[in-house]
Amino acid sequence: MTSSDTHLSRGLVIGCGGTLGAAWTVAALVAVRDALGWDPRDADALVGTSAGAELVAMLGSGIGVDEILAMQLGEPTHPVLSHHLEGAPGRFPPLPRSRPSAPGLLRRAVPTTTRLSGLLPEGRGDADWLDRLATGVADSGGWVTHPRTWMVAMDAASGERVAFGAQGAPNATLSEALRASWAIPGWMPPVPIGGRRYMDGGASSTASADLLAGHGLDEVIVLAPMASRGRIPGRGPAILERLVLRNWMSAGLDAECAALEASGTRVIRIDATAEDLAVMGPNFMDDRRRLGTLEHSLRSTRTAVQRALATGVRA
Repeated sequence: MTSSDTHLSRGLVIGCGGTLGAAWTVAALVAVRDALGWDPRDADALVGTSAGAELVAMLGSGIGVDEILAMQLGEPTHPVLSHHLEGAPGRFPPLPRSRPSAPGLLRRAVPTTTRLSGLLPEGRGDADWLDRLATGVADSGGWVTHPRTWMVAMDAASGERVAFGAQGAPNATLSEALRASWAIPGWMPPVPIGGRRYMDGGASSTASADLLAGHGLDEVIVLAPMASRGRIPGRGPAILERLVLRNWMSAGLDAECAALEASGTRVIRIDATAEDLAVMGPNFMDDRRRLGTLEHSLRSTRTAVQRALATGVRA
């Protein structure tokens, strides 16, 4: 597949991943752009979850991949991004509240991991850096200029996914949608919107790629740093990340990509390899590893994209 394929209708789905997942994803965006000769801002649909929502807010507002990469390198060229990373969360959350985030999820028919996320204490994290980003990039209508930019969060009472920005979704400002999609259980508090409370979309699905099934797209590119093909073993603290999160998220993404393909849409899926994870470590919020993750991923994701395109490997 080359730049001659740019006439195809393409969607771009970016999954959750915290600080390090965002760095990995920026590298993957560079790799996809270069391999396809295609600007991700031209995607027919942009779908983001958590850190992925942060990146689609940038892309959907017209900020290019080079500018986002410059931000990651500490050389931002866009005024809204000039101090963005300085306000991001650190390695550990502040002391949470004593009450659970969403105890009602225990009574819902949702995956076990989703139910357990509701038992995590309600976070006290400060999402002002996301509010500043949203305020800086929002257009006069209070959203981004790209007409099909969706940010996925989870209803804290029902466990249902909501793609803010999509037709039929509750009305929300860009700041509300972005903060809701990023509201990591135990770290950030749920965000009230329209009388309901919303949590990180990653508590329900790592990327929600299946939301684009049946929308008539020729192809969907899925970038998912918190998913991997197969089971990747871990030691010490990494065991929790592998067993509780990654295996569940990977299996979910397998099913979502299968649903996309069943609807007639090709899928190019790029996710984290064992080598990527060795650089990133078990804590995806560890900003001390951000530059190392970016530098490694600028090489590894390029190889992964080239392999996927050369071999025709899909989800």
